Amino acid sequence: MRRQRIAGWGQYPVTEAEVARVRSRENLVEQLRRPGPWLAQGSCRSYGDACLGTRVLSTLPLGHLLAFDAETGVLRAEAGITLDEILRFAVPRGWFLPVTPGTKYPTLGGCLAADVHGKNHHVDGALSRHLDSLEMVLADGSTVRCSRTEHPELFRATLGGMGLTGVIYAAILRLRPISSAWIAVRTLRTGGLAETCRLFAETQDQHRYSVAWIDCLAQGSRLGRSLVMLGDHLDADLAGRPNPLQVHPPSRFEVPCTLPGWVLTPWSMRAFNGLYYHRQWGRERRAEVHYDPFFYPLDAVGRWNRIYGRAGFLQYQFAVPMARGQEAVAEILGRIAARGAASFLAVLKAFGPADEGLLGFPMAGYTLALDLPLREPGLVGFLRELNRTVREAGGRVYLAKDAVLEREDFEAMYPGLPEFRRVKREVDPENRFRSLQSDRLGLT
Repeated sequence: MRRQRIAGWGQYPVTEAEVARVRSRENLVEQLRRPGPWLAQGSCRSYGDACLGTRVLSTLPLGHLLAFDAETGVLRAEAGITLDEILRFAVPRGWFLPVTPGTKYPTLGGCLAADVHGKNHHVDGALSRHLDSLEMVLADGSTVRCSRTEHPELFRATLGGMGLTGVIYAAILRLRPISSAWIAVRTLRTGGLAETCRLFAETQDQHRYSVAWIDCLAQGSRLGRSLVMLGDHLDADLAGRPNPLQVHPPSRFEVPCTLPGWVLTPWSMRAFNGLYYHRQWGRERRAEVHYDPFFYPLDAVGRWNRIYGRAGFLQYQFAVPMARGQEAVAEILGRIAARGAASFLAVLKAFGPADEGLLGFPMAGYTLALDLPLREPGLVGFLRELNRTVREAGGRVYLAKDAVLEREDFEAMYPGLPEFRRVKREVDPENRFRSLQSDRLGLT
C-alpha cells in the first residue's frame, strides 16, 4: 500500500488514498481478503469522484490481452488494458471498438463500470451491448463469471454500477470489422438548436456516427448553433491509402504545466467559439479523416486538463427524453449563455433506446456535455439548479462525470436504483466496495 493524493480527470475533488497495485487475479483475491473498504481504479479518466476512495486497487498492471479470435473479432482481455492498447492491437488486424467514448485512454474495466456510450448510440447502444461476459472478484474474495445467462442480475448491476458490485478482472468483448482506419465525415453548420435537432432526426438512419459541437455562449436566435458531424467507416478501396489500417500516432504535444486561471475567461471562450463555428463558411463540408481526430480530438494534446488551472473543472453531462429534450436543452443552454459560463467543449448527441444496466445513463433522447472551469464562484450551486431542471424533464446526470449531484435528485433520476441496491446488498452486504461518490449519493 502506498498513500498518495488522487483525483479524477477534472482534478476535483482531490483526496488522499492508500493505493495498492493489483498484478494478477490471485493478487486481487489476496488484497480483497484484507480489511476494506476498497474501490477498483483504472486510469482515472472519469471526471468527478466516482474513481476516488480511501483505499484503492489500481488495476493498471492487469493490462493483458488474454485471447483473440481473428475470424470473429471476439476479444478476451484483462480489465486494466486501455482502449488505446486495444486499438493498437486490433486496427492493424481489421477490427475496431464497437463503441468508444471521446478518449482512448480509459481502461476496459472502467468503461464497463461506467457503461460508456459513443457517437453511435442511436445505432449500436452502449458498450455493454457488445459484451459477452465478465469475470469478477466479489467482496468475499470469490470469483464469478456473469453474463446475460449466468448471474444476469449481477451482470446488469455491474454495467454502469461504477465499481460498487465487485472488481472486474476480465471481459469478453465483440469488436467491429473494418477495412480501413478512415472515416467519411459530413460536417453541417446550423443556425440554431431547432435546426440541429432536426438534422439529428433526419440523419439517424443514414449514418453510424453523429455528434454536434455547440457554441454554448451564443444567445437569442443563435442559441444552440452547431457544427453537426456525421461519420461512417470508409472501405479500404475508397480510402485509397497505401496503409489503410494505419494505427493512430502518439500525442505530439503535452501541456507542460498547470496554466494560470486567467487563460480561460468568458471573453476568450466566446472568441474561441466564434472562430471555431466560422471555421466552416459553407453549410456542408465533406472530408475523409483518420479515426483518431474524429473520435479522440482532445487526445492529441497530452494532459489537456491542465488548461483549466489548479482549481480544476467539472464536466456536466445530462440526458433528457425526446419528448421534452429540445425544450430542456434550450433552457439549460440559455441559462449557461446568460451566466457567461465558459466552455469550449459543448457536445450534443442523440441517444437510442436505454441499455440494460440498472444504473445505465443513456435514454432515448438528447445528451449534452460541457466542461466548466471550477474557479467560477457559485458554479456548484448553479449546476445543482440545472439538475432540478433535468429531473423535472425526466432526465438524468451521468455518474461517470458527476461531482455535484445530490442524493434526492439521484434517487429520482435512476428508476433501476431499488433493484441495484438489492443486488449490492446480496453481493456486498458490508459495503466493502465504496467511493466518495457512492457515499455522497447514499449508495453506501
